[in-house]
Amino acid sequence: MSVRKTKSARDKDITRLLENVSRGDIPTNEALEKLNALMEIQIKTKDTWSGEVRLDLERERRKGVGEVVYCSGKSDEQLAFIANSVRSRSVNMAFSRLSPKQAELIMDGVPPLSYNPVSRVGTIKCQEAESRGLIAILTAGSSDVPIAEEAAEIAEFHGVTVKRFYDVGVAGLHRLLGVLDELKEASVLIVAAGMDGALPSVVTGLVPGLVIGLPTSVGYGVANGGHTALSTMLASCSPGLVVVNIDNGVGAALAAVIASREGLLKS
Repeated sequence: MSVRKTKSARDKDITRLLENVSRGDIPTNEALEKLNALMEIQIKTKDTWSGEVRLDLERERRKGVGEVVYCSGKSDEQLAFIANSVRSRSVNMAFSRLSPKQAELIMDGVPPLSYNPVSRVGTIKCQEAESRGLIAILTAGSSDVPIAEEAAEIAEFHGVTVKRFYDVGVAGLHRLLGVLDELKEASVLIVAAGMDGALPSVVTGLVPGLVIGLPTSVGYGVANGGHTALSTMLASCSPGLVVVNIDNGVGAALAAVIASREGLLKS
């Protein structure tokens, strides 16, 4: 099914509002109140959940990245309301940590939900994303792939082209050296590693681009659920390495997308 390229319903509402102000049909103070209302979807549910959901529709305009809904702990009612609301307003939306059961709940609709059970990322695309350049995503081992795929899918959702280089950790350094020429072409690299978390430091010392270290919770004993990898990356002396939280593939991807907005990514 093709993705709609027309203006979203919200953009049409804003255009109509501005036209009314230009003609003098609406005073500016009233227009400001209406504009603020258009910037946010507020969803109030009825029975099983007490409270409300506020979706930040202006985040992409403000930050260059859209809102990503974290689904763990959300009720079925909340997710259904969110999915129905973004579809009705022709808004692109990504869902992270989305379980297969939750995905099934919001799968149907126009446009449908696209879901990857490995990354646990779901996306609803009502409009095509602007092309934003190229990044490389690496993992130390195959156990780091789910978190790396979370980063990859969120980056691709925002229009970034992703090249994947998985299972190239320091236990077999020849694997990394075998793809080094390709890695040097990327302006930004996301490097996911658990265990000792050494791979980002090694990569940063070999490539000219910015490296985003993504510690994962993979590892035995003193790996301590990713805290050892996090500490290793934070203590690195390799210039050009920045670090996100443990298993935070979304945060790593959004940082790379913002870098693309600032012109740091190569096309």
